[in-house]
Amino acid sequence: SMASPALLMRVVASAYSVAEKAATIVRNVMSAGDLGIVEKAGPNDLQTKADRLVQMSICASLARKFPKVTIIGEEELPSDDVTEDLIEDGHCEEILKKPCPAQYTGIKEEELVIWVDPLDGTKEYTEGLLDHVTVLIGIAYGGKAIAGVINQPYYNYEAGANAVLGRTIWGVLGMGAFGFQLTEAPAGKHIVITTRSHSNALVNECITALNPDTVIRVGGAGNKIIQLIEGKASAYVFASPGCKKWDTCAPEAILHAVGGKITDIRGNPFQYNKEVKHMNSAGVLATLRNYDYYASRIPNTVKESLVP
Repeated sequence: SMASPALLMRVVASAYSVAEKAATIVRNVMSAGDLGIVEKAGPNDLQTKADRLVQMSICASLARKFPKVTIIGEEELPSDDVTEDLIEDGHCEEILKKPCPAQYTGIKEEELVIWVDPLDGTKEYTEGLLDHVTVLIGIAYGGKAIAGVINQPYYNYEAGANAVLGRTIWGVLGMGAFGFQLTEAPAGKHIVITTRSHSNALVNECITALNPDTVIRVGGAGNKIIQLIEGKASAYVFASPGCKKWDTCAPEAILHAVGGKITDIRGNPFQYNKEVKHMNSAGVLATLRNYDYYASRIPNTVKESLVP
């Protein structure tokens, strides 16, 4: 008889279905019209009914199946009983059929940490920039992002009434990433993608130093990593402490699974063990290719201003 799938593959297969359920919730909240917006730390730090419902759905669904896994979500929410209609019990069969990379076959539940951003790009969601929005489920082991699921609830939303809305991208280190067409940015072009709503002098000084051909300003960390792996941008640069572990865990796993690289602005890798502080206080530098080119051009003044 076939051995049952390794824990990691079961978690990823469940996270895939859980992310698809999350996307349905996101779209339902938007189409119902009452976003239930709450300001957290200020006008650029918003929470909507979708953030709240999606986080409850993801965390409760995964905790029910994998009770010993540590799950850390962005939103501070009461741990009340979650209604059954928010629970997703399914899994993606296609993922379960794939063999687990050998280095991860022995993982135990209590060794995994799942970082959840229920709705990355909340501000953009409230403004109707729907293609910026992602649902992020990142899976870490030994402090390292090893697997991730990114759902884009509104992928294709401008393609007309008959288009299939939404898609799910997933990846595992040592296996690759799926659900999109891996594309490199045009050779010799320096297209820098950065924050849309969290700009400041340091962010801009850093970008100017890279002498880019083009600068793209969009919301959402998940969205920016997708732009890298689909060849729309060559580097994601954010010289500011705004980003958190739940923003980078899933995108990092997918980017690394296809040979890209993400670090803070000083070149340090991110840690994802459950005790780690949530803020990526030294910013973000990510590329699919040519990481060293961009890293070597970050000014020392910028590096010195950002303390890990």
